Amino acid sequence: MSVRRPVYMDHHATTPVDPRVLEAMQPYFAERFGNPASPAHRFGREAAEAVAHARAQVAAAIGAAPEEIVFTSGGTESDNLALAGVVLARGAPGAHVVTAATEHKAVLETLRRLERHGCTVTLVPVDREGRVDPQDIARAIRPETVLVSFMAANNEIGVLHDLAAVGEVARRHGVLFHSDAVQALGRVPLDVRRAGLDLLSLSAHKIYGPKGVGALYVRREVRARLAPLLAGGGQEGGLRSGTLNVAGIVGFGAAVELAQRLFDEEVPRLAALRDRLWAYLEREVEDVGLNGPRVGRLAHNLNVSFGGLDGEALVQRLAEEVALSTGSACVAGRGEPSHVLRALGWPAERIRGSVRFGLGRFHTQAEVDFVAARVAEQVRELRRLAPSAGRSGARR
Repeated sequence: MSVRRPVYMDHHATTPVDPRVLEAMQPYFAERFGNPASPAHRFGREAAEAVAHARAQVAAAIGAAPEEIVFTSGGTESDNLALAGVVLARGAPGAHVVTAATEHKAVLETLRRLERHGCTVTLVPVDREGRVDPQDIARAIRPETVLVSFMAANNEIGVLHDLAAVGEVARRHGVLFHSDAVQALGRVPLDVRRAGLDLLSLSAHKIYGPKGVGALYVRREVRARLAPLLAGGGQEGGLRSGTLNVAGIVGFGAAVELAQRLFDEEVPRLAALRDRLWAYLEREVEDVGLNGPRVGRLAHNLNVSFGGLDGEALVQRLAEEVALSTGSACVAGRGEPSHVLRALGWPAERIRGSVRFGLGRFHTQAEVDFVAARVAEQVRELRRLAPSAGRSGARR
């Protein structure tokens, strides 16, 4: 069976818009182009109804009420609104936030900026598989702690956090709980009530929806404890001013509903393809190690380290045949070592040889087999060209 090249294996960075999602969006670009904040005529009412429907679709996927969904421009804005919104509403000087060193840069950089305004931050350590001990979170909480923030699923190594356990700690101490669930939405079950979540960040383009649209779940009772970051017309209940991206929001709703409908079929299929890819690499390539847990990780995620190899060189060498990455798209091209793998305690050599595979909805077994064979072949070739590079002891 022929394989169309290059095979895209970077679904953590972004996903293609599903044709069914695009079909739902198309009328809202030109035909139903109204502003939902203009209810005096049919065009505005049509847009408002479409937004309300999408709001209900997103809410249903996470066990929330529609009025608890605030639409944003994406996961980064949602993280900023959650973190800065809570801290600024409380008053940054003296506020304290607990998180982990493996969080997405949208969380870490927002907190770094808040530190310059007097907020303090505690980074809870993770184990060698990237998991957080809830007891470490409990020990980090102080009387001045206003928020704990831990992602639902890591964007580099795919490890899943026990949100319910973290939520129980936050509730016990009377602290707000936020989670970045950008990678988890549509891929693991999410229930904001069961997890004890007050705030949850979401994004459309990771689940075959459009770029430039996301959402923040804000528990009804928490709205008064969140300061808006944008001033303007007071859209989204006053928490996010600005004209709504109606077509994008419609696409977000359609993508969420589609992901929920396909969940029972798609997740095990991707897990099987992921395991097939790893089994081939483990069997055919010397000195290869798995980054992150064997179980309790995203079904479409595989992050491996090749000993004695520069992962970036492998990615570049394969670029015309396979689209891969060495980590988060937010730091790609900067030459920075993965902050996630550093937090796991891996040596520099192992981090340097890491590559992330992100499988997707439209992948076939033939494509996965092609990728596995080409990666193995290129790893052997790169090692042959640099025989003195040594080995990092990646296999474990």
